[in-house]
Amino acid sequence: MVKRFEDLKVWQEARVFCKMIFKISQREKFYNDFALKNQIRRASGSIMDNIAEGFERDGNKEFIQFLSIAKGSAGECRSQLVRAYDCNYINKEELGEMGEQIIRISKMLSSLIKTLKQSEHRGRKYK
Repeated sequence: MVKRFEDLKVWQEARVFCKMIFKISQREKFYNDFALKNQIRRASGSIMDNIAEGFERDGNKEFIQFLSIAKGSAGECRSQLVRAYDCNYINKEELGEMGEQIIRISKMLSSLIKTLKQSEHRGRKYK
């Protein structure tokens, strides 16, 4: 039973991904590209933050809306990873590994959205 957003597997995976992004963006060349570094850090953090905020809203419709925003941020991260690769900030293996991770997160978000849309439970605030 999920009682807190921290219990959600998708939030846990988003947290791992966010830590990966912060680690690679500490490298000197990447770190000095302030625009891309800040943008990818914000986008990766946005995934886990929007999952948390939506969960805390206590209603399925709002949760779905925030999960959709998180999914958009996941897409943004995928694009930014390609930019980081094109700038030689990450190698092909890292692009593949992190790309697979963010696609997995995106699929998990899609699955959770679908489940919530099909659920008759509307959320805790509607009890």
